[in-house]
Amino acid sequence: MKKFFLRLLLGTLLSLGILAIAPMPVIAVGTMPQAPLSAELDIFLTSLPRDYYTITNTEALKSIVKKDNALLIDVRQPSEYTSGHIPNAINISLQTLTANLDKIPKDRPVILYCTTGYRTAMGVMTLQMLEYTNVRAFPPSIQGWKAAGEPLEK
Repeated sequence: MKKFFLRLLLGTLLSLGILAIAPMPVIAVGTMPQAPLSAELDIFLTSLPRDYYTITNTEALKSIVKKDNALLIDVRQPSEYTSGHIPNAINISLQTLTANLDKIPKDRPVILYCTTGYRTAMGVMTLQMLEYTNVRAFPPSIQGWKAAGEPLEK
C-alpha cells in the first residue's frame, strides 16, 4: 500500500511540474534503501503518460466541462475565490477538502485548480488516495485561464 501512495504522490507532483519547484526534505543517504527504491521509481516514472491526471489547456477544460458535465473545484481560499474564479466553479479550499467530500461526486469528472498548480496537485493526490478515480488537475490554473483571455466570474 505504501508503494501505491508513493507512486501516486510522485506521479501527480511530477506530472504537474510541482517537484521542480517544491522544496524537498533532505534525507541522509544511509537512511534510504537506494538501489531497490531507485529502480522501482525509474520504472514507474518512465511508464507515466505525458498527461497523467491533467488537462493542459483551456479549450480542453471547457470541452470536458461542457461535454462531460465536469465539476470544477477551486481549491484556493474563499477570499481568492471571491476575487475571481472560473465560471461555474465551486469553492472548496484545500484545507477543507476532506470535510466536504459530500460535495464531490464520484460519478462524473471532477477537475481541481488553484493559482499555480501546487494546491491542485495536493488536492488531486488527496482525492486519489481516498479512491476518487474521476479527479484530474488543471495545472495552468487560474493564471493560465486569465492568460488565455478567458473571463472570470465574481
